[in-house]
Amino acid sequence: MGHVKPVQPVTPILGVLFSSEHALDDAMIWVERVMGDVALASEVWDFTDSDFYAGEMGTGLKRRFFSFDLSADPALLPEWKLATNRIEQECAQRMAKQRPVNLDPGYIDGCRLVLASTKAMAHRVYIGQGISAEVTMSFRDGQWIKRDYTFADFKSGRYDNFFHMARHAHMARTQGRATG
Repeated sequence: MGHVKPVQPVTPILGVLFSSEHALDDAMIWVERVMGDVALASEVWDFTDSDFYAGEMGTGLKRRFFSFDLSADPALLPEWKLATNRIEQECAQRMAKQRPVNLDPGYIDGCRLVLASTKAMAHRVYIGQGISAEVTMSFRDGQWIKRDYTFADFKSGRYDNFFHMARHAHMARTQGRATG
């Protein structure tokens, strides 16, 4: 018989697509109220692997990731997604644009990067409040393992260094605890 163990804390992660630095800065003011202080920020990349968001966000999009200085219960993921959806809507109203930012919360622990989604797919698991979760990448033998469903820009490996740093910071923060 299995025994229920205490949940191990995770570190919140946020992927952002944005049309302008102003939109990113505006959204992050509100995001930090939900997810805590930013611990790490990635470099800014051109988002060129998909035109999925062009209709509502335009072209010339940028991508950036953040991790937060917080050890949290992974059960908070639906709340983070619902909160970031509201922040997206409020930012759009303030800027009078259809969608100036796309906020994708998730978390990292010692063995995986999990992202939240409102879109149900075969590889996502429903976790409540209309939100599903996806193990976008797993960590094994010192590297990030991609899946057939992993987004193309994640598959490229360009973000791996940031996720290595975020994982390292998570492991240091939760030293002495099992993380997956």
